[in-house]
Amino acid sequence: MNATIPPMPILDARIAPGGAPAPLPLIEARGLTKQYTHEGGVARVVDDVSFAIYPGEALGLVGESGCGKSTVARILLRLVEPTSGDVYFEGQPLPPASSAAMRALRRRMQIVFQDPYAALNPRNTVRQVLAEPFAIHREPPPEGLPARISNLLRSVGLDDSALPRYPHEFSGGQRQRINIARALALRPSLLILDEPVSALDVSVGAQVVNLLRDLQRALGLTYLFISHSMPLVRYLCDRLAVMQHGRLVELGDCVQVCESPRCQYTRQLIAATPHMPIASPIH
Repeated sequence: MNATIPPMPILDARIAPGGAPAPLPLIEARGLTKQYTHEGGVARVVDDVSFAIYPGEALGLVGESGCGKSTVARILLRLVEPTSGDVYFEGQPLPPASSAAMRALRRRMQIVFQDPYAALNPRNTVRQVLAEPFAIHREPPPEGLPARISNLLRSVGLDDSALPRYPHEFSGGQRQRINIARALALRPSLLILDEPVSALDVSVGAQVVNLLRDLQRALGLTYLFISHSMPLVRYLCDRLAVMQHGRLVELGDCVQVCESPRCQYTRQLIAATPHMPIASPIH
């Protein structure tokens, strides 16, 4: 896919119903650039990327492998420092990665990774996996740790029989449900979902996507959903950002972009993605 990359506007403005100003973005990227130096020169993997995600919405970030999607996600979480540009959370710039302020903010910003097995410590039981966030942040849940862990498991369609078991005893879909439960442990506002179903079978992945949609509605979560599947993004997300070679090439309402894409690259992505059936959620 070698479509010409058109320029994108720097900021992503929205108007609320009735012409009122849009709410303050929960998180906003302004001019993010990330480049790496190597023997052959400089590789720019993220190039002047700007967008905003508003409270309670899901923004889909799509593009082929290697386009910079995961790097953007890690910059938003301060896991990777940008070469230039800024990230704002509720209108305030993110504090330094090693600061106590950023440590506290991480309770509200969580990520679910692509590989559900690699994201879990194989030596820990599910009980230990779900208790770990509370130990790290020294924040015992008000209802008590056992009750909170049981509630987390139920929220993702599992039960207490999972508690003494280890990651290798579960299927891929069940492992990803455990990862989602861990991400929800501290009641975050923002979940970054980095291709959370690409390692799963199609039908299992569809069940996990349904679970994510139900959780968003029930808990008022805000999502950045990273994927290469346009049907999945259209099903789950409110708005859509398309990346190519480190740059945003299209950004707008999800249905509108999918039905009337402005960019040739977006049209190629839509044409290249097979349909993914959405199954009924399992609880």
